[in-house]
Order: sequence, then structure tokens, then C-alpha cells
Amino acid sequence: MRIERELLRDVDAPALAARGITVRIGRKTIVDGVSFDVGAGSWTCVIGPNGAGKTTLVHALAGLVDASGEVALWGRPLEGYARRDRAKAIALVPQLPTIPEGVTVEHYVRLGRTPHLGLLGGESAHDREVADDAMERLDIAWARDRRLETLSGGELRRAVLARALAQESPLVLLDEPTTGLDLGQQLRVLELVDELRREHGLTVVSTMHDLTLAGRFADRFVLMSGGRSVANGARDEVLTSHVIAEHYGAAVRIVDDGDLGWVVVPISERER
Repeated sequence: MRIERELLRDVDAPALAARGITVRIGRKTIVDGVSFDVGAGSWTCVIGPNGAGKTTLVHALAGLVDASGEVALWGRPLEGYARRDRAKAIALVPQLPTIPEGVTVEHYVRLGRTPHLGLLGGESAHDREVADDAMERLDIAWARDRRLETLSGGELRRAVLARALAQESPLVLLDEPTTGLDLGQQLRVLELVDELRREHGLTVVSTMHDLTLAGRFADRFVLMSGGRSVANGARDEVLTSHVIAEHYGAAVRIVDDGDLGWVVVPISERER
């Protein structure tokens, strides 16, 4: 994986800095003054109950929705990036991707190379190699000639992730990346993202509903509730039983030991 180093103006600055991000739709405020930093090479997970504004925040970080406040990548304001350079810098995996009809998996994954193509738009051997490697890593190469609309939900999710990996961007935004995947596929996908992060210095920002998986893979957490960031920090600071109870309205027990790992277990009234 080659990262476009010329895109990174200040390698000592946070990979992503969000300052006062606010999104309003009509009279409703969806995201309200959210600020946080994401260190280069880290994995930050945005969590929170349904309707907290997580997806809208991710779209704002990618520059896809109108928002006030500032987003900076490696010290450079997002609006200072040309469209092609922004696509090189950020790869977004949306929760509900737009799927073009009649397009094969191979063609779709190769679209991730579009920001890297020259003026004439011709693919190089490297572009094809990167796309092939992404399909292999996501175990979707076998379906390269299948049309996207014929895939199952889990297969389609892996094709979308493969396209994002083929983009070779230093910052990856994942909105509920395990949606539609079975348990084994969820682990394989998240382990692959973590492996690429460690091997290539990838920076990851994700949203996730599963707090156990989030706690297993992410370094830092931003907890959103009612459009605001109500907690921000390491796992032990954010994913505590009382914080989860307050904002999710659910009683949980945190299990943390060497054999079982780290798990969030919901408990009923009679188990408290």
C-alpha cells in the first residue's frame, strides 16, 4: 500500500482534527459542536445509541454534507484539498452504499483506483494489482465476474470494503463496516483493517453498534448522544457500565480478563 505523502502537509499534526462540527437539516440540529482529534495510525470509534448523529458526523468528516466548524487532515483544512486529492486522502465505506446496476465486482473494486489514474484515465499494471489484492484480502475475488446486484448482503459489504482498500487512502472512514456480515466475517474484516492499520500506518475512524467489537479493535472512542459528543477518550474512560447505562439506557457488565478478553454483557433487572 502506497500512501500519497505529498497530501500530508504536517506529519506531526493529528491525521484528522474536527472542531465544532455542526450539521443542521432544516430546523433540526443533527450534529452539535463535535470536536476531537484522531492521531495518525490510530483507530477511533464513534459510538452511541440510534439517532445520535454518528453517520451524519462521518459524512461531515468526508465533506459530503454541509456543516459548520472545521475539519483538517494533517494540519490542512479539508476545503483546501482539490476533489481528486481529497479522494486520495479519504476512503469512505458508507453504511448504505450506492450500487450501480450491471457493474461487476471487479469493475466496481477498480473504481477505487480512479483518483490515482492519469489524465487519460488508463489503468496501470499497479492499479490492477492493487484491486486484485483488495479482492483477495476480502475473500471476494471468486465473484469478480458477478454483477453487484446478484450478491448477498455480506458479499456486497466485502466488495464495498475492497473498493475502499483499493483506494489506498491514508485515512479510512467506516460507517458500520460489519453490517450484513456474519460473526466470522465481522472478525475477519475488522482484523484485516487492523492489520493494514498496523502494517501501513492507516488511520481509521469508524462507527459501530457492537460495543464488544469496538472495544476490541479501537484505541479511542467518541460517544455521541443527542448529536453531541458526551465522552471522548480511551476504552476504560468511555466504555464503562455507568456511562453505557446513562446514554444507552441499558444495564451492562464489563468483563475484562486474560482468558475471555473484553466483553460488554447486557444484564436484566433480576441479574443486577
